[in-house]
Amino acid sequence: MRELIADGDWKIAYTTVMTTLDRLYKKHLLDRAAEGRAFRYSPRVTREELQRAAAGEAIEQLLASGSTSSLPLSYLVEAVTQHDIELLDELQQLVENKRRELQDPEKR
Repeated sequence: MRELIADGDWKIAYTTVMTTLDRLYKKHLLDRAAEGRAFRYSPRVTREELQRAAAGEAIEQLLASGSTSSLPLSYLVEAVTQHDIELLDELQQLVENKRRELQDPEKR
């Protein structure tokens, strides 16, 4: 833990870092191994896996919250458009690939 504080240019209390790491460990986001009287923490998942899970959860909540399914989808399309219009082509390709996959029972 001291390594985290020493490596960063943070003005944060040691106990705050300890509490945060312990909470992340209890949420199964970190692993920890005892080293003497201290713990060494390591990520349990990759950054990509964490981002995928967070995005998936957010999208699930968005789809579940709308009275019509097209409204949350329009939010997604608008966000993609504002971020990078070329991503619309990628989104369309992903949708087409998924449609083909769902129509071909052997690919399931």
